[in-house]
Amino acid sequence: MKSVVIHAPRDLRIEEREAASPGPGEVGITVAAGGICGSDLHYYNHGGFGSIRLREPMVLGHEVSGFISALGAGVEGLSTGDLVAVSPSRPCHTCTYCQKGQHNHCLNMRFYGSAMPFPHIQGAFQQQLVVDPRQCAPAGDLSPGEAAMAEPLAVCLHGARQAGELLGKRVLVTGCGPIGLLCILAARRAGAAEIVATDLTGFTLQMARENGADRVINTGDTPDALSAYEADKGYFDVLFECTGVARALAGGIAALRPRGVIVQLGLGGDMTLPVQALTAKELQLRGSFRFHEEFVTGVELMRKGLIDVRPLITQTLGVDEAVKAFDLASDRSQAMKAQISFV
Repeated sequence: MKSVVIHAPRDLRIEEREAASPGPGEVGITVAAGGICGSDLHYYNHGGFGSIRLREPMVLGHEVSGFISALGAGVEGLSTGDLVAVSPSRPCHTCTYCQKGQHNHCLNMRFYGSAMPFPHIQGAFQQQLVVDPRQCAPAGDLSPGEAAMAEPLAVCLHGARQAGELLGKRVLVTGCGPIGLLCILAARRAGAAEIVATDLTGFTLQMARENGADRVINTGDTPDALSAYEADKGYFDVLFECTGVARALAGGIAALRPRGVIVQLGLGGDMTLPVQALTAKELQLRGSFRFHEEFVTGVELMRKGLIDVRPLITQTLGVDEAVKAFDLASDRSQAMKAQISFV
């Protein structure tokens, strides 16, 4: 089977690897579509991010959907031929955090396409997968591309839960990549009254406007544009920070009203925080990391037509054009979510 393997920065190869067969209690998946995530791009362009570096070749990818090709003995509730969104999150279900229901903090997590441990956890950009039935969320009549959006949508639904009550709130979203846009969709579905989004490119900001933002601001062209929201100690109730860039976080904090909530989703490395502003305005800084039960919820929202991710899928290329797909995904002047078709 064909697999998309990263060896070093800018060294992405399509390789043949042996496919495994499902054993008892396992499910065989023929992968249909896979979305290229920001973490995949960090491996492709830089060989890792922060202190996490590639130390061996690794199959990339964790946003995938596919058709059930085989069921191991004892698997119930699934049928061959069904399209499923495949959760990349594989907690152990036995550690302290899993027992507390905090599966995203599992001590023995095996998350597809991660160089955090060594040996690395191989990813899902391969034509055949063997998965646990608990990873499978039936996708019904969604397209494979839509189903493959379940993972980033789940990230943002988890972020929205971290934010707390959003009904009637004024929301600021910094960064309009796929996570930023999905946060806009999630916040609007949760009842946000006003959403303002910032980014550096016209393409991403236009996408944000078309997908629910009330106002968009190009902070590259107008770096001080958010200052208009700083009067009377701030304007916004909630900040979804999706860049991982210290300047974006600081600007958002200045525009937050007292007792506002910051949800940090962007992973850009350690940042210097304006702690005095956090203290004086009694702001709450809440991290948001991965997801668990939100994965199935996201699929259900898409199936019911309550969240439409189709406009975010801007390119789909075949697996043999994976390098081109990664180059496109790296270009924020024309790509929002680039996907790879494996069928």
